[in-house]
Amino acid sequence: MTKHELAERHPHPRMARERWIDLSGPWDFRHDDADEGLDAGWGAGEIAGTRPIVVPYPPESEASGIGDPGFHPVLWYRRDFVRPEMAPGERLVLRFGAVDHAARVWVNGTLVATHEGGHTPFEADVTAALVGAGPQTITVRAEDPPEENRIPRGKQDWQEEPHGIWYNRTSGIWQPVWATILPAVHMTDMHLVPSLARANLRCEIRLNRRPATALPVRVRISTDGRVLADTTVMVDEAEAEFDVAVPAFAHSTRRERMVWSPEHPRLLDAEVSAGDDRIETYVGFRTVGTEAGRFTLNERPTFLRMVLGQNYWPKSHLAASGEELRREVELIKALGFNGVRIHQKIEDPRFLYWCDRIGVMVWEEMPSAYVFSNSAVERLSREWTEAIRRDKGHPCIVAWVPFNESWGVSEISRRPDQAAYTRALYHLTKALDPSRPVISNDGWELTETDIVSIHDYAPRGAGLTARYGDAGALEDLLRGFGAPGRRLLLDEAAAGDRPVMLTEFGGLSFTPDAGDHWVGYATVPDEAAFEARLVEWFDAIAAMPLLQGYCYTQLTDTMQEVNGLLTEDREPKLPIAALRRILTAPAAAIPGEEVDLERRAALERTGRAG
Repeated sequence: MTKHELAERHPHPRMARERWIDLSGPWDFRHDDADEGLDAGWGAGEIAGTRPIVVPYPPESEASGIGDPGFHPVLWYRRDFVRPEMAPGERLVLRFGAVDHAARVWVNGTLVATHEGGHTPFEADVTAALVGAGPQTITVRAEDPPEENRIPRGKQDWQEEPHGIWYNRTSGIWQPVWATILPAVHMTDMHLVPSLARANLRCEIRLNRRPATALPVRVRISTDGRVLADTTVMVDEAEAEFDVAVPAFAHSTRRERMVWSPEHPRLLDAEVSAGDDRIETYVGFRTVGTEAGRFTLNERPTFLRMVLGQNYWPKSHLAASGEELRREVELIKALGFNGVRIHQKIEDPRFLYWCDRIGVMVWEEMPSAYVFSNSAVERLSREWTEAIRRDKGHPCIVAWVPFNESWGVSEISRRPDQAAYTRALYHLTKALDPSRPVISNDGWELTETDIVSIHDYAPRGAGLTARYGDAGALEDLLRGFGAPGRRLLLDEAAAGDRPVMLTEFGGLSFTPDAGDHWVGYATVPDEAAFEARLVEWFDAIAAMPLLQGYCYTQLTDTMQEVNGLLTEDREPKLPIAALRRILTAPAAAIPGEEVDLERRAALERTGRAG
């Protein structure tokens, strides 16, 4: 199996190892509405009255084989697996991609892991719990209180029937489960963070424990078989950071052919080893930031054309197969977007892998809690830290978004503690990853932030032009209240050197019929009017030199929110070529885009597009 084939099949492509066991598929399952399982000793693996479920699909979904969307706070899972052959000293590490919301895990009746947080992974060394050479039993208890709004839940509804803009829940195991055979000392985290300005990358690793003696850690970077860097350091602690010089990137002309961008998503081969533990991975050499009112990619102003991704599937809810995740990225790219804002969801690493490989920029956003309290602050901060820890090595991620539209901090403009919370998460994020912009509270009531990101569902293009079309109108808007009647900026009265973007707009749907369960914004009667309205909006935005990007609501219809460019079955509402033409009009904010458009057209005529 080649390294690319391994990455495409592995549940965590950026951290893929060859010796892994897929534990998704059929499990035994039972609801525990009376919460009797703990006292009854179900953790030992003896659970009566189970039925089959397909993991990692949530039991609320049709794809799981259960299809029960009602309130069931406690869930139990069980399956057997064959003990793999392991050399003396090797360890078996069990990993869950995500279990919503709290999980306890037993192997052969021994408690091996507990975790709280429904959107982030956890793992456990289960070697000591293995018994004999025969079948081994994994038991999982998941608890997801459906009406609790002090936990990060995103767009999962707290009412039994979906209402407003919220959807059916995704409880229990909803991302892959697997086990990996690893040496006694191995990497739990590995990130390669590039710097074009310094022509190097920062290697950050964590080990499962402190090595007894200094361990050689080697980083080897290559492209097309040509070695660009090969550095070894000795590590005698459980965590290490060091720089790897990549001299080829000091030459500005040569590096242009090797940097990552949506137009050219070049990934360099990377091999990282710590003692006997070896990962064949990749790195996208790129930098992102803000400067002089612009968003920059690889030190050049770049206009963001994003779409809002709910990433929800009608038969499997927030969970998806590897093929579905890849297809979602391919559709985003085919439509002409260069980015996606994943809304209220920490997406599966396989989706991020395809964004890395196909070339789609990502804004990663934390799912919200809806009540402000000490426990909500603790939970969200911890889970957000875990999300950054998992994902900071992906070149596709270009911004972090800890809050959306003041969800969970609804009194932020009047309560200093809530404002302090968003500032604290901004600074925590910058401490964990200073290499990317952070948006404190996407939409309105922004405290400290790197991008002024505004939500505005104006039904016509003229409304957008009136508010964002000239400097005076935009200054007045930022000093006061946005379209939803919320103050836009809480810490400063002007954008200053920060880029301004329209990060939610549109939401166009066809006019609903009587009795339809519909939630949305603007409506039109037919396809011709649909196309005309899109042209009106996108032409207006393209003509505005003050806007540095947009995010259109939304990619797909999702339950009662039928305002996608695609249906829930991923069928386009207009021909993809027509949508692409509308979405990619050259932006006045980036004068070079017109030149690039002409150049690409000329190259296409010669058959040498690139």
